[in-house]
Amino acid sequence: MEILSGLNLKEFEALTEKLGASKFRARQIHNWIYLKSVKEIDEMTDLSVKFREQLKEVAKVTDTKIKVKQTSSDGTIKYLLEYPDGECVETVLMRFDNRANLTACVSSQVGCAVNCSFCATGKRGFIRNLNYKEIIEQVLTIQRDTGLKVTNIVFMGQGEPLLNLENVLKAMKIFNEDFQIGARRLTVSTSGIIPQINKLAQLDMQSTLALSLHASNHETRAKLMQIENKYPMDELHKALKNYTDKTGRRITIEYLLIKDLNDTAQSAKELAQYLKDIKCNINLIPYNPTEKNDYQRPSNNSIMKFKYLMEHSGKKVTVRLERGADIDAACGQLRGKIK
Repeated sequence: MEILSGLNLKEFEALTEKLGASKFRARQIHNWIYLKSVKEIDEMTDLSVKFREQLKEVAKVTDTKIKVKQTSSDGTIKYLLEYPDGECVETVLMRFDNRANLTACVSSQVGCAVNCSFCATGKRGFIRNLNYKEIIEQVLTIQRDTGLKVTNIVFMGQGEPLLNLENVLKAMKIFNEDFQIGARRLTVSTSGIIPQINKLAQLDMQSTLALSLHASNHETRAKLMQIENKYPMDELHKALKNYTDKTGRRITIEYLLIKDLNDTAQSAKELAQYLKDIKCNINLIPYNPTEKNDYQRPSNNSIMKFKYLMEHSGKKVTVRLERGADIDAACGQLRGKIK
């Protein structure tokens, strides 16, 4: 049985050709899947009843199920999705007041091998990569369930996207070409996989690279992120500089603020020095509590002081607006299993 979600136009054309139909029919099916987000073939009302019956004999829209759906008090929606093999991941739809943007935070792996100390996902360990169709299904599921059109996609859910780069790039191509989401509205986050950052630097992409830095020196970062021992900050700096020089694109630096660990004035001074020659914006993320660690969120005063010090270095600095913390949908809280 062919799964229609995730097929590109040429694959739709091959399918309709097998059924003795025209390429025009392929374009119609394509639009129903990606632009109208139908749940069933019978919803494709500009196809004849006879053709729909033929199509249902060989294909269905999706084989991904919503296992759990939670809605936050701020309107954020978190889905636990189940794939045919029984594995599950979480994906999140974030809405922001007074903005037209609807952002989907998608996962790229089941579990994660990076195992950052502050992140719930890594506690599961790495289970498997998602294929590009499974990544695409996350956004399609959101659109089918809500009837809304996702406008922005961030690869900031479960997993390390650059350790599944082939499937991530295929998904991004479909998001851009088939969903008609602009490349600059696609963001790929990484913990700092240097060879893959260098590979991205060679590609002519308009999407945004976000780096999860979270520390201003090697010792603190190694405590927070095991990946620092494999790809240390000194080498990472070279890769970031190479990326910005080759692409001309500005990197987003993600920096998780943890009380008394990396939120001090000294940390801000070190971070400003580290980033002084890197073309970047800085996104400060107040820590969201998870199980099995003693980290705490800084006070609002500490957060704003850190922001002021970083702005004084000449960088554009924002504090991430927290979404979905009451349903464990905020940064670092995704687990992908029923608790």
